Amino acid sequence: MLALFRTIDLALNIYTWVLIGSAIFSWLYAFNVINSSNRFVNSLGTFFYNVTEPVLRPIRRILPDLGGIDISPIVVLLIIFFIRSLMWNSIVPLFL
Repeated sequence: MLALFRTIDLALNIYTWVLIGSAIFSWLYAFNVINSSNRFVNSLGTFFYNVTEPVLRPIRRILPDLGGIDISPIVVLLIIFFIRSLMWNSIVPLFL
């Protein structure tokens, strides 16, 4: 059972880094730091969009419009932190 919780924790940790990478990529893309016509950059942007958008879209619908500021990744990171803390502090000790 502990292996299952460690696998879930690893998946949440990887998704945390994907969210951070997606946010950094969107800033670099918005400020035209990276070449948007490059095929690798385009495929990386498509990957980040396809992986993060299904989770961020419902959060964006709930949050109020803040102009050009998107805080949905921060909200998702807080939810991930809460799930990981709940899992390790409340659920895992029940199985040990």
